[in-house]
Amino acid sequence: MTVPFYVSPEQLMKDRADFARKGIARGRSVLVLGCADGILLLAENASPSLNKLAEIYDRIGFAAVGKYNEFEGLRQAGVRYADLRGYSYERSDVTARGLANAYAQTLAGVFTNAQKPYEVELVVAELGTAPAADRLFRVSYDGSIADERSHVALGGGAEAITARLDAGPGDLAGLGLREALAAGREAMGLTADSAHLEAALLDRTRLGASAAQSRRTFRRLTEEELA
Repeated sequence: MTVPFYVSPEQLMKDRADFARKGIARGRSVLVLGCADGILLLAENASPSLNKLAEIYDRIGFAAVGKYNEFEGLRQAGVRYADLRGYSYERSDVTARGLANAYAQTLAGVFTNAQKPYEVELVVAELGTAPAADRLFRVSYDGSIADERSHVALGGGAEAITARLDAGPGDLAGLGLREALAAGREAMGLTADSAHLEAALLDRTRLGASAAQSRRTFRRLTEEELA
C-alpha cells in the first residue's frame, strides 16, 4: 500500500499564499484614490475590452488585478449580489462593506478548500457625499479585508506606487480631478500620452442630496479627458 505524501497545514497554506502572490505580482498596476471630485480608478491595461475597472452599483466601483477570468467572475457575482439586495430592501442598503464581506467569504473558501487559490486582489470603492465619507476596501486572495484611506494600489508595483503617493502632494482628498489624475499617472510611472491607461471616476457631482436619492455615479474617462 502506498503511503500518501504528507504536507503540514502550515506549509500548504504558505505554498498557496506564495502561489497567489506571484500571480498577482505579474499583473499590471491598478490604483484607486479619492479626490475632491470623487474616487478615481486607474489601471495599466493594454486591452480596450477586457476591463479591470467596472461599476457594481449606484455608488460602488470595482477594480482588480490578477487573472481576468477569476476577477471577472467575482465582478459578475458582485453585481448579482447588489441587484438582489437593492431589490429586496432599499438601494441605499447596498454598501461596499457588505460587498467586500461577500467577496472575502468567497475568496477565503476558495483559498482554504480549492486545489488552487484565486490569483486576484481587488478593491471595492464606495462614493460618499464628501471625501471623508468615501470607503475603500482591499480584499486579498485569502479573503482578508483592509479598510484603506485616501488611496490603494494593487499589482506588481503597488509598494512603489504607494511610496510615491505618500511622498507626493499630501492631502489627495483636496485635489481636483486634473491634479489627482496627474498625481496618479506620475505615481504609476505613466506619461500623459500613454495608450495603456484605463480610467474611470465615481463622480461626486452625480450624487443625490441623500443616499436614498443617489444615482449612478460611475463613468469612464474618455481619451479627450485623459489628454
